[in-house]
Amino acid sequence: MLDELRSRLDEPSARGLASAVSRAVREGAVGVGDRLPPIRTVAAELRLSPTTVSAAWSLLSRTGTISTDGRRGTTIADRQRTGSPRYRRALGRGGEYGGDFSVDLSTGVPDPALLPELGPALDALTGAVAAPGSYLDAPVVPELADVLIADWPYPVDDIAVVDGAMDGLELVTRALLAVGDRVAVEHPAFPPVLDLLEARGAAVVGIPVDEAGMSVEALRAAGRVSAVYLQPRAQNPTGVSLTPHRAERLAEIIAGTNAIVVEDDSAGAVAATDAISLGTWLPDRTVHVRSFAKSHGPDLRVAAMSAPPDIAGQVTRLRQLGQGWTSRLLQRLLLALLTDQSSVRAVARARAAYARRRELMVAALAEAGLAVGGNDGLNIWVPVADETATVVRLASQGIGVAPGAPFGVLPGQAPHVRVTTGLLADEPDGLTREIARAIAEAARGSVRILV
Repeated sequence: MLDELRSRLDEPSARGLASAVSRAVREGAVGVGDRLPPIRTVAAELRLSPTTVSAAWSLLSRTGTISTDGRRGTTIADRQRTGSPRYRRALGRGGEYGGDFSVDLSTGVPDPALLPELGPALDALTGAVAAPGSYLDAPVVPELADVLIADWPYPVDDIAVVDGAMDGLELVTRALLAVGDRVAVEHPAFPPVLDLLEARGAAVVGIPVDEAGMSVEALRAAGRVSAVYLQPRAQNPTGVSLTPHRAERLAEIIAGTNAIVVEDDSAGAVAATDAISLGTWLPDRTVHVRSFAKSHGPDLRVAAMSAPPDIAGQVTRLRQLGQGWTSRLLQRLLLALLTDQSSVRAVARARAAYARRRELMVAALAEAGLAVGGNDGLNIWVPVADETATVVRLASQGIGVAPGAPFGVLPGQAPHVRVTTGLLADEPDGLTREIARAIAEAARGSVRILV
């Protein structure tokens, strides 16, 4: 194995050694289950320091390329079995916290009853408009691009359409980051984004979130980073939205670096707060992804994205190796939903309903003595005394909530659960109070009591 690594070692660094191992695995020179020699042996044979080898093993561990298992030592892992571990833990699927829930508030998904009707939009896709085009047609339907650009939070000349927000984020991550790059992310953060960054081999740097958004002081103290990933409004899980003042201060810090801002506007049109982006101050350094999953339907699988020209070009080249473009039929369906007045009114009603449901639950929890922060979105971030005990107790009562640990980035995160208030029915509001009491009772123990 050492000979295989030596022949692929392009540079005597942790990144170079990690790349050599990755290439050896990809090319079949080493296989799943093969055991790596001890760190000191590798260091001596490849003329590297033990610290360099240890750092390379850390990078490979984050990407899921290797795993350490006690007496078995460090071996090549089966990456097909890694998947999205944080996301699976957040959802708690597979019976970890119980069976079916009569009230499932664990998922973070929109209420199907609040999505706009597709019938009128589908009826509009007739004749030449709906006819399949050429492989050589523009990747973005021009009329849709015009509508999106007109509603973008900062001026852009071009827009891309991708197969959902995570598709856009994955493409940008591949274009931007290499193994070992330091990336600032919110703490707590959306688990699939953490899975994505760790799979890429990034060194994730957690930046705490307060009621105004990502901490300015913590970002400044983080030092050099290659990118800053954040959710500008209705942050999942906290429900916090960036204030304009905080956004401007973050932009001032980033302006003095080479970092790229990657924004995930996951709530999109159902967010109660106005659209905001650091692109207002850093247009040449900002990638902004807007999802339409919560506003128009998860199965629509369409998101819009703006990016600096060099990054947009890399994303285009990556897409040419795969799907090429997002279905223009789906793009025209989204265009119809964005321009049909009945659909526009439906989204406005959903936005108001989500805000009302959140307010009702936060108020009911306050009545029960439990303080919850944030101001927007489908979710609330509830402090609890014991995370696992809270989740299990609520599950025994037929109420599903998501454990907070998979959302954490920094060590020592205080225990929380995420509750999807967007799935609470408007009536009767007595049900909301009943659920709030159950959550407060399960959470009680070490949380701050309101006075």
